[in-house]
Amino acid sequence: MSIIESILADALEGEKLSQDEIQILLELEDQEDIRLLFCVARSRRRRYFGDTIFLYGFIYFSTFCRNNCKFCHFRRSNSTLPRYRKKPEEVIDAACEMAEAGVHLIDLTMGEDPHYHCRPHGFDDLIQLVTSIRTATGLPVMVSPGVVPSTVLADLAQAGATWYACYQEIYDRPLFEQLRPGQSYDQRLCGKRAAHGLGMLTEEGLLCGIGESAKITASSIAAIRALDPEQVRVMGFVPQAGTPMEHNAGSDPSRELITMAVMRLIFPDKLIPASLDVDGLAGLEQRLNAGANVITSLVLPGNGLAGVANRTLDIEEARRTPASVLPILNRCKLRAGTKEEYLAWIRKGEKKLCNRESMEMAI
Repeated sequence: MSIIESILADALEGEKLSQDEIQILLELEDQEDIRLLFCVARSRRRRYFGDTIFLYGFIYFSTFCRNNCKFCHFRRSNSTLPRYRKKPEEVIDAACEMAEAGVHLIDLTMGEDPHYHCRPHGFDDLIQLVTSIRTATGLPVMVSPGVVPSTVLADLAQAGATWYACYQEIYDRPLFEQLRPGQSYDQRLCGKRAAHGLGMLTEEGLLCGIGESAKITASSIAAIRALDPEQVRVMGFVPQAGTPMEHNAGSDPSRELITMAVMRLIFPDKLIPASLDVDGLAGLEQRLNAGANVITSLVLPGNGLAGVANRTLDIEEARRTPASVLPILNRCKLRAGTKEEYLAWIRKGEKKLCNRESMEMAI
């Protein structure tokens, strides 16, 4: 048995992989080894989730941002694109339309818009929006507002936000500071811990193809394991016009898929999204075959909403809708879960988080 086969056999049995073993898998190049990795990743998904896939509706409701992240199309200094800030009623209407289309969650995402971040009581509108969407749709809500004060997190949790997403992107401090100039590594990390302390589920994510090594990615995955979020994701870097990285090479597509499959081995019982924001519908089957069990960045046409990595990809062509992904799920012998199945998973995640917090307090 080769070292790769031995590592994968251990993962299949639920053994905890070391950081060195994670790095070995991330460096795979042989196509047969990669095929075996994906096969084990699907087996681990099947063990915990069967054939069930969840669907997330994505509403990027403000594309204004005070930050100047070097990789992001919506960075403050980018003057090459039109921006928008949707009115609450527009966001609620879009959320209701998504609920009717069959999504299981509404993902409310924005840049760190000064309209919210730099005004007294600026987050009141967002807090009210969460309550309104929960009431109107009956669906869980994920909020992705960037780094916010702990008091705002508490208000969002009280308003009914189930999830808080705030991606570190990379757990290498020098690279983080290079990519996110003027932002605090520790403040971003502490926000996720604070959200957990408030009973919110958290999503953490990595960006690949931004100058990281397999060793850095392995240490990043190990750091995420210590953070213990309920949802983890990886997305490939897409060069963006009007940014300092617009002429960088895009991410090698295989790196995202391999990282996703390794994440499934490390986090077999977690939610791992396949985003439509990088390759659109054309890249979905590959990501499902790498172990993803959520389809995210679903955006309905006709609402003037943008994606992040690819602002317009597949949206107005109605190729990022719940209906558009069903044939691919069928081809992969998978199915969209029910609303009740997703809510049951949420309750299970919240119970596990509550038990963990209680144990930590006791210690």
